[in-house]
Amino acid sequence: MSDQPIPLAGVIGQPVAHSRSPRLFRHWLKKHNRVGHYVPLHVGESDLEQVIRTLPKMGFVGCNVTIPHKVDVLSIADLATDRATLIGAANTLIFRKDGKIHADNTDGYGFIANLRQGAPGWAPSLGPAAVLGAGGAARAVIASLIDVGVTQIYLSNRTRPKAEALQSAFGTKVQVVDWVQAGNMLEDAATVVNTTSLGMEGQPALRVPLDGLRRGTVVTDLVYTPLKTPFLATAEAAGCITVDGLGMLLHQAVPGFERWFGVRPEVDADTRAAVLS
Repeated sequence: MSDQPIPLAGVIGQPVAHSRSPRLFRHWLKKHNRVGHYVPLHVGESDLEQVIRTLPKMGFVGCNVTIPHKVDVLSIADLATDRATLIGAANTLIFRKDGKIHADNTDGYGFIANLRQGAPGWAPSLGPAAVLGAGGAARAVIASLIDVGVTQIYLSNRTRPKAEALQSAFGTKVQVVDWVQAGNMLEDAATVVNTTSLGMEGQPALRVPLDGLRRGTVVTDLVYTPLKTPFLATAEAAGCITVDGLGMLLHQAVPGFERWFGVRPEVDADTRAAVLS
């Protein structure tokens, strides 16, 4: 028998029982015949640092981080990637062999990979992007859109100061639009992204007028419960190319799995089916 420790990983959040990540990682571990476990970890704010510093001593090689801890873990980590620093949040922690905690943010990577898989004809050069919402997810989306070469981003949020804060962080490529005018910014957009929780099961509806959507516009929603939100259904009826939010969850997990378990998994139809089962 091997005396090598079994690599452990997990997802830290509060709440975390709803997370589909354990199902995803179990699928990949089995598919790639890897020894290891991935577990949900319900951790309160006051215990966050103590738990994170204890995990490596228990055999954990890393963890994902979800709401509400993505911002706080940056100050706990010993070092962070440029993209995590730029976004101001981390969703992936790597526990290095030298004892250092390394923070990364793969949300933007997951967003772009999902967009390219779901809309193969999409390109940054097609035109401006319109982003609804100005929370942590919007930061990751905007950073990734700018990184791949989108030159203009219209941004609208229910509270304008939050949108203006993102404009300050990302510069002149971001143009803030009042929430009451949010529908107007869709007319010029080649890509439209909902980063809010509006339209999610149990949340209020997204009440932005969508009649400005044009045929062929790529429209994506970060919400994936339900998989086809009313926002995506309306866009589909208008002839838009729609991309659901589940793929972002799947793609953002790829770099962590590769780092922790030594093989780079693919996001394919089997992966989606395993997570949705």
